[in-house]
Amino acid sequence: MKYNILKTVFTLAVITSFLSCGDDFLEKSPTSFINAEDAGLTGQLNPVISDANLSGLYSMMVNTGTGGTTAHEDFGQKGYDIFTDFLSGDLALTANNYNRYANFVNLLSTVDYADNNNYIPWRYYYRVIRSANLIISSLGGNDAIPESDAAKHALGQAKTLRSYAYFYLSQLYQAEYNGTEAILPLYSTPFDPVFPQSPMSEVYDFMIQDFTSAASLLEGFERSNKAGANQDVARALLAYVYAAKGDSASNLLAKELADQVIAAGYPLMTSSEVVGGFTSVTTPGWIWGFDVTLANGLDLVSWWGQIDVFTYSYQWAGDRKGIDDGLFAQIKDTDIRKTQFDVDNSLQPRNKFYNAARVIGGQRNVEDDYVYMRVAEMYLLSAEMAAKEGQDGVAKSRLNELLSQRFDNAADYAYVNALSGDALLNEVILQTRIELWGEGKSYLSMKRNKQTMTRGTNHVFHSGLSIPHTDERLTYEIPQAEVQNNPYIN
Repeated sequence: MKYNILKTVFTLAVITSFLSCGDDFLEKSPTSFINAEDAGLTGQLNPVISDANLSGLYSMMVNTGTGGTTAHEDFGQKGYDIFTDFLSGDLALTANNYNRYANFVNLLSTVDYADNNNYIPWRYYYRVIRSANLIISSLGGNDAIPESDAAKHALGQAKTLRSYAYFYLSQLYQAEYNGTEAILPLYSTPFDPVFPQSPMSEVYDFMIQDFTSAASLLEGFERSNKAGANQDVARALLAYVYAAKGDSASNLLAKELADQVIAAGYPLMTSSEVVGGFTSVTTPGWIWGFDVTLANGLDLVSWWGQIDVFTYSYQWAGDRKGIDDGLFAQIKDTDIRKTQFDVDNSLQPRNKFYNAARVIGGQRNVEDDYVYMRVAEMYLLSAEMAAKEGQDGVAKSRLNELLSQRFDNAADYAYVNALSGDALLNEVILQTRIELWGEGKSYLSMKRNKQTMTRGTNHVFHSGLSIPHTDERLTYEIPQAEVQNNPYIN
């Protein structure tokens, strides 16, 4: 399922025009004053144009340089998935020949507010927020309920993308949920001046309202492709928001939402699919992803370039990345996921993420797709929330549904049925780390479960380090550019 190239070029042209007036602003600071003229440009947009602008916004999620730099680590959402997997420790830098991630993995970048690695995600996510706010304004604003289904669906997608960005900012720039702690400037319209940081409770309330409204607006929305955020994406992201709060009522709401997404009918990836390359957005178990084409212009500066040895880039050339060997040791020998990693080559994911041609350094221009979310996440999140709330039977049932696709013999995971309490919860967390390795989810799990992570022996930096989730080195600093341009932040 590949987009028509002419349509893609048109879409990118529209979004470039749509955003170009804010380029200077974006270079200064993502929360500098927003020119009301920018929003006025979109005041007369009809849903067709809104869809084109949304397509451009989705493209921004995979484009290089959207974090404001020319760094080879700056390529949209999948770039931050790599950064956070490094912070959790589940992704190990096992060889450092090109020094692309050295300071970051050495835990030096996140404590230096002048380091570009703090600026890149801040600029990217606030750029998404600003763009979404312009679309929302063009469709009537935050409280609008458009008459046409097309406009409703466009508004629902924009709200989903706006709070997707706020959610990741809340995770990257704060150690854990603390409702009274000021964390992020909160912008809900393109007319807002510079704001101080809002308390975490207000940011979470805003996200909950956004995702709830989006899920309602997206009722009946049939996507033309999985790049579009549908009702299931909005509900899944809302489930993550509730799970991050950590109180009992929120846990139950997170579980309910995860179960709703499961009920939508996405099948779990089969045992053959999880060793099949993760290259196609048409995989039935994927909920959200991006259909990469040559028009996107991705090459060595891409997620595939950093992760896949069969793509011409750093994983092949010498900045090697593999699974933490301590985590790998916890995967049972009869588990199909054990075969995703090459024991003879630094535990690289040569049988999980790979170009189908399987030529070392072969894929020069990337056409393999990006995965953002799949239904396995919801099975695991549902099991986690159930375990936390003492619903052991429900948790085991959900976990066993997943494990039945990872083992040939039910006897090999029968041990789950004897678990309860903390032992069961810890097993769910372990299986989450194994199942979703390399997909940018382990950092979210580490924070909401308040874990202390211990690095294995195959890390270039800090081998054997045990580090709690609250350690300042695991949370980003608000970048220097924002501090200099926002008078409310010291």
